Amino acid sequence: MNLACEAPALSRSALPPPSLAHCDALEDLTRIFEERIRIAVLERPACPQIVDYLDGLAAQGTLRSGLRCAVDAGDTLSLNAWDAHPGREVLKDDVRFLVELYCELMGCARAGVRLEVLDKAMCPRLHVDRTGIRLLCTYRGPGTEWLDERHADRRFLGAAAQGLADEASGLITAAQAIHSVPPFAVALLKGESWQGNAGHGLIHRSPAVKPEAMPRVVLSLDAIW
Repeated sequence: MNLACEAPALSRSALPPPSLAHCDALEDLTRIFEERIRIAVLERPACPQIVDYLDGLAAQGTLRSGLRCAVDAGDTLSLNAWDAHPGREVLKDDVRFLVELYCELMGCARAGVRLEVLDKAMCPRLHVDRTGIRLLCTYRGPGTEWLDERHADRRFLGAAAQGLADEASGLITAAQAIHSVPPFAVALLKGESWQGNAGHGLIHRSPAVKPEAMPRVVLSLDAIW
């Protein structure tokens, strides 16, 4: 039984406001601090040097392990375990830029950095994170998927879904309600632990990716105060 099809329709006036702040400039990312905003996205064009570098590593079978560390704003990430190549330096420069941007935005001096190399969906079910505000940037593969608050019934999050697929559990109340963050976009996701946001963390999941398109490469930043 598809419970989503049985959810009562909401009138347009009854729907909560959109969760997304679509940003046209870096300064627009501050909209993530607005109460109703759950996700702020600044789209960027794909960087050819990074794309070619990561595709090359994947083709060689050497793109296998990621990196987790804490980095001060302005420091350069060490990627010595990855093959030396001009594309690696471009990637390091972009991560440094995003760390600086994020730390300035969050008012912190350090960030926890995860540069994940994923050969399967890390979190394939829709869920919320018990975090503050997290920055995500997908360098290879499809970006994170998220569900707009206007089309979510939080009663069916987690165990309440009774093992049913996201599309069948009742969590999603409208067709085509799942959105995807574009590759290379800067995305800020507001979690359950952000002040005043308990019960309203962004509902999201890792995208399904065919094995031949793996691995995904995703940067994740969390503030360290």
